[in-house]
Amino acid sequence: MNQYNIVLLSGDGIGAEISEVSVNILKKISNKFNFDITINEELFGGVAIDQFGVPLPDQTIKSCKESDAVLLACVGDTKYDSLERSVRPETGLLKLRAELNLFANIRPVKIRKSLINSSSLKKEIIEGVDLIVVRELTGGIYFGEPRGIIKSNDEQKGFNTMSYKSSEIKRITEVAIEIAKKRSKNICSVDKANVLEVSQLWRDSVKEIINQHPEINLSNMYVDNAAMQLVKSPKQFDVILTNNLFGDILSDLSAMLTGSIGMLPSASLNNYGPGLFEPVHGSAPDIAGQNKANPIAMALSTAMMLKIGLNESQAADNIELAIDKVLSQGFRTVDLEDEGSIVISCSEMGERIINEI
Repeated sequence: MNQYNIVLLSGDGIGAEISEVSVNILKKISNKFNFDITINEELFGGVAIDQFGVPLPDQTIKSCKESDAVLLACVGDTKYDSLERSVRPETGLLKLRAELNLFANIRPVKIRKSLINSSSLKKEIIEGVDLIVVRELTGGIYFGEPRGIIKSNDEQKGFNTMSYKSSEIKRITEVAIEIAKKRSKNICSVDKANVLEVSQLWRDSVKEIINQHPEINLSNMYVDNAAMQLVKSPKQFDVILTNNLFGDILSDLSAMLTGSIGMLPSASLNNYGPGLFEPVHGSAPDIAGQNKANPIAMALSTAMMLKIGLNESQAADNIELAIDKVLSQGFRTVDLEDEGSIVISCSEMGERIINEI
């Protein structure tokens, strides 16, 4: 029997509610497919700040590095916005990515037939959408130095640095190539090379690397046009390759093609060691504790963990199938409510998914 050690970071806001659903799913699925999972929960984000004064305690880092995979719910709350940036929950997430060397973020966007009416876009625009955003995760403007806010001549000035080394661009491009090889072999690299030197290096480097793979078709698109095209004609995209900042924005935009940001999972990976699997959505403190959260993105992140992180593909496919069955029966959390749907709570959605496994 295969045995796995998982670290669970429930984090803040709705994290505890959606984590409970995934823990119950893992219990059911591991029993069905005959593998053993040990789940170690560690403090992370605002809850860690409350107890230790920092968002990412040393014990959490240690546990994550020693695990087979890390499952994260969500972090953040406006009540921490007054803290120094270095100790805010979101800074802890950036540090965790750096500590685990998670340079590649993979965000699949697939329209499920049962939810096609939940999207704000017309059916003919989104039907058949199946794309993946490959986002560089440990470089760019979120990590660049110098950065800060200074005061000069009675006026404040804020500044950040967007920089990339060619080696950073190379390794994320190679990830996109491997994904594209298993799909339609089309990569759209998104940048802003018309005004940013760092984007020109990105474009030149991506072209040089992909030229070594003649089976891959490369196109380039400026980020503002890419945002427009994702809304206008999203079916043209297969694999989108982009930097940290642009990927952050475009992947959230892509999430709403599905009708709710509560539907999308993601994986953050490196060349070795444990990956981090998390939903795209935030901590939604406005509905925390009300049993209204959508647990599906967390459940799908759990499936991604099983498939990519633990090589338990059959179990992962079973979870996705169970989710599709529940949705096809008309059950929805409030964020997905549409005409004729049956609105249920977070916990009830979890129970119905588990019953279909």
